[in-house]
Amino acid sequence: MVARLNEIEGISCLMPPGAFYAFPDVKEILEREIDYNWNKIKNSFDLSNYILKVAEVAVVPGIAFKAEGYLRISYATSMENIKEGLDRIEKLLK
Repeated sequence: MVARLNEIEGISCLMPPGAFYAFPDVKEILEREIDYNWNKIKNSFDLSNYILKVAEVAVVPGIAFKAEGYLRISYATSMENIKEGLDRIEKLLK
């Protein structure tokens, strides 16, 4: 999952230390100031909502963990679901 996240332009992710989630850095994506519903996506909360509503993939905003500029993505699911979800995120953020 980490390797796949790092293939998405604007995302940087380190290998998690034994957890069941990744914590990718999305600050570069936030700098793009993506327009959604006549608003600019300015933070991880906005970005997580955008991904949920448009790509239909649930991620948790880093701000919930005092880590603005990051997302928390669980990989406690099948490889097929992970691949599909990351493909949707990549397509959305191109």
